[in-house]
Amino acid sequence: MNKPILYILSGLPGTGKSTLAQELSKVTGFMYLRIDTVEQGLRDLCNLKVEGEGYRLSYRVALDNLKLGTSVIADSCNPIELTRSEWIEVAVEANADYVNIEVVCSDASEHRHRVENREPTIERLKLPTWKDIENREYHSWDTMRLVVDTAGQSVSESTHELLTGLGIEGESLN
Repeated sequence: MNKPILYILSGLPGTGKSTLAQELSKVTGFMYLRIDTVEQGLRDLCNLKVEGEGYRLSYRVALDNLKLGTSVIADSCNPIELTRSEWIEVAVEANADYVNIEVVCSDASEHRHRVENREPTIERLKLPTWKDIENREYHSWDTMRLVVDTAGQSVSESTHELLTGLGIEGESLN
């Protein structure tokens, strides 16, 4: 049996990481775990002011599935070194492999347009504004990762780039 893999998708809001994570899940059948869903659930169900709880709960869910041999696609901003290392610790504890994937949109005007024109896909989720994103803490990377730049690309093109970078043969997504 092959080791499960933890696919750790990271990037600022509006870069396309959730879309790519969902497409990866459709192609592979791997479990999709979105921090925004977990955090909004904690707000709605537990009336919490969510800080790190969403990540910590997601680590546990990912760990359970990885230990069962199920690969997991973790979708989060993952903006700081602490959360990046904690995701890796989850994979190590589960004896799973992991891949860091940073999704970027190198065209600032396109990124801003996406942010200002998107609709939430999670009920009651307050999306960040462009100013929120510009002011967000986001550490530069100093570890190996696959970078997918979604600027000027369709979802299909970006998904193809991701699958190619991961060495995954998938169906045509046109």
